[in-house]
Amino acid sequence: MSVIIQHTFLPADDPDASLAFYRDALGFEVRNDVGLGGMRWITVGPKDQPSTSIVLYPPAIEPGLTDDERRTIVELMAKGSFASIVLATEDLADTFDRVQATGADVVQEPADQDYGVRDCAFRDPAGNLVRISQL
Repeated sequence: MSVIIQHTFLPADDPDASLAFYRDALGFEVRNDVGLGGMRWITVGPKDQPSTSIVLYPPAIEPGLTDDERRTIVELMAKGSFASIVLATEDLADTFDRVQATGADVVQEPADQDYGVRDCAFRDPAGNLVRISQL
């Protein structure tokens, strides 16, 4: 039996800015861009991994959430502590330079971690933490 990651979801409160980050800074391709009632879902993914995608979705739209829960989600996003993703690359230095050159919010420059990984970190336009590890 083989189980793969097909989709993961990250909140995006500014679809155009998030699209620019994931498409232009990280080089992902756009797989779907769907609007409904003033909201927008954008699916992006690595060009060489067609079965793995990130869905950038409007935050706090889940049915059944209370107004307080929606406010909490928006507050956590503003603090950059609501969602995160870890990506990997064969050339961390080059990837860091390319993403930084787009004006992305740098959280951590490339560094060797005590737990054996070399990585860097950015915040995407919605405040999500995007860590990028060296393969």
